[in-house]
Amino acid sequence: MAADIKTLPIAVIGAGPIGLAAAAHLIERGLPVRVYEAGTTVGANLRDWGHVRIFTPWRHNIDAAARRILARHGWQAPPAEALPTGDELCDLYLVPLARTPELAPAIETGARVLAIARQGLDKVTSRGREDRPFEITIRRRDGSRRQDLARAVIDASGTWNQPNPIGASGLPAEGEAEHADRIAYGMPDLLGQDRALYAGRRTLVIGAGYSAANVLLDLIRLRQDAPDTRAHWAVRGTNLARVYGGGDADQIPARGALGWQLKEAVERGAIALTAGFVAIRVREDGQGLWLDGDTAQGSRSLGPVDRIVVATGQRPDLAMTRELRLELDPWLEGAKALGPLIDPNLHSCGTVPPHGHRELSHPEPGFYTVGVKSYGRAPTFLLLTGYEQARSVAAALAGDRAAADDVQLVLPETGICEDNGVESGHCCGSPQEESAVTSSGCCGGSAPVKTVPVEACCAPAVVAKDEARTGCGCGVAA
Repeated sequence: MAADIKTLPIAVIGAGPIGLAAAAHLIERGLPVRVYEAGTTVGANLRDWGHVRIFTPWRHNIDAAARRILARHGWQAPPAEALPTGDELCDLYLVPLARTPELAPAIETGARVLAIARQGLDKVTSRGREDRPFEITIRRRDGSRRQDLARAVIDASGTWNQPNPIGASGLPAEGEAEHADRIAYGMPDLLGQDRALYAGRRTLVIGAGYSAANVLLDLIRLRQDAPDTRAHWAVRGTNLARVYGGGDADQIPARGALGWQLKEAVERGAIALTAGFVAIRVREDGQGLWLDGDTAQGSRSLGPVDRIVVATGQRPDLAMTRELRLELDPWLEGAKALGPLIDPNLHSCGTVPPHGHRELSHPEPGFYTVGVKSYGRAPTFLLLTGYEQARSVAAALAGDRAAADDVQLVLPETGICEDNGVESGHCCGSPQEESAVTSSGCCGGSAPVKTVPVEACCAPAVVAKDEARTGCGCGVAA
């Protein structure tokens, strides 16, 4: 059985940027690979928000192995500093990559992975587990099913198709399902195909991330042609430092500009903001939809509105891995070892320490979670992170542990952290405080190895723990 396993391909679930990057690295190392994509084309999830221009430039969006493969076939990279839309990321990068002779034979679209297990073994059985291949149940577009075998599995399926509901408890709000025809999730195309649904209408946007920011700013642009368009914004927190961002201090300028444009729109009254709002119920009274909830001052109802856009993030779909032995962070539902490094309850800097195959592995040998799914419910994932994850995991599967452990990850800082709940325009506080350390990353670089607590991501985190304060010295997110 063990000899048979070595001849089997490595399964990659998801043909988005990270899944294709993983495939490219595996192919470069001469390993057989099979990529399963549920959508009808590569990058299917990106097409859902293809109209949105992302804030990271092309130089941050192209994986190194993918670039090498494309270059062999005469591909020319787009201008390094240009900002692509989701559609451009697919059309100019992912589609050409998927058509290369190296990757094309390995990719199957319209193949939804329903379940993954060890062949002939359930989750409880330990004896001989490592010697059994993974059995992957796949459903094709025509409804037919089959089982494929794999020596290892890289789950890069993402979380986009699992949006969080309106309810602040993590459960759907009362009435959410009943009014689903007037509720959208994610980032609808307000200036394009969905224009008629929002032009001249009243829209309530829920969420405090970059998706919500994009929707709100599109509503303002829509108002230029349709003056009756109204934008309402509800967030659960009261500190909007993370979404407003660090402005000029953000090392990704477009990200900083996005936050400051949103802040300016709120301050001049173009967006009606309600902060500290805990959503409970969606109802209709004939005038439109109302969102009932609680605030620190008591019960409150927002409305009436014509549409609701829910941009409250996503969560991973864990159903297909139910029969595998996974070790997940208990509240983020991402890779457990990665959880303390990215927990938004502890960190607000938007950066993450270098990590690779060791943090992304599970008690199930040969199974790895990469990409945004490795973050579970945590926000602020960047493609740079996923590409380095993919490289490290591919090296580990090839048996090159030295390369797998040599993780190099430096992310552009947001320029905003919160120190003991007080927001600052600098990553860790005042310029004087920052000058006291040699800054090689968020909050003065990595935490000192000798004293780093489990939760510490950076130098101020160590200070906070040494002073017996709870949380991270970088600040606690609102």
